[in-house]
Amino acid sequence: MKPKFILSPSILASDFSCLGAELKKLDEAGAEYVHIDVMDGEFVPNISIGIPVVRSIRKCSDRFFDVHLMVNEPVRYVKRFAEAGADGITVHAEACSNLADTIAQIKEAGAKAAISINPDTPVEVVYPYIEDIYMVLLMSVYPGYGGQTLIESTLDKAKKLREYADSHKPELYIEMDGGIKLSNVSDVIEAGVNVIVAGTGVFKGDVAANVKEFYSIGNEIMDGCSSDN
Repeated sequence: MKPKFILSPSILASDFSCLGAELKKLDEAGAEYVHIDVMDGEFVPNISIGIPVVRSIRKCSDRFFDVHLMVNEPVRYVKRFAEAGADGITVHAEACSNLADTIAQIKEAGAKAAISINPDTPVEVVYPYIEDIYMVLLMSVYPGYGGQTLIESTLDKAKKLREYADSHKPELYIEMDGGIKLSNVSDVIEAGVNVIVAGTGVFKGDVAANVKEFYSIGNEIMDGCSSDN
């Protein structure tokens, strides 16, 4: 069974002074995932939030916490993030000296495991691990900051990965993060992506209306793809 469309709003673009209220908006709007970016200032040139914040906001939402670890050697932290409430944990292939072990540690901790790759990393890097993960996150910008413009060439990577997944693991989720807005989300989904990370595209303006429109576009395209197969 091919995966359905899912929106994963990035709280990096939310108002951190009222994070609980922002999460409530997402819940009420029907967003299924919450994307949580964790940065260490080393793997990426920025610092965001950590385990205490994830633990605190877990009390405010029962949505799927899609935790994206942009940190070096994330294996050091996966157990604690899982204990704090992470449902899915994504690690960068570029940041792991032993990617297979890191994936195993995530699953042992009780979370779903996913791999992310940066725009310049060949998509083939994830192929050996497809059977052990539920999702691949393709970065469509260079990670570390929000508000960047989507790198068009990453759409070709998505198409290539979806083609590979169709013959090896059709249920694989493909997520894309970076520069995705209502104006370009159709192109992203048509490239084979089913999980959309959006920050300002969700939180700028009317959150409920933005979430509704993302789902309207996503479901229409995904339903069309299903009927074509």
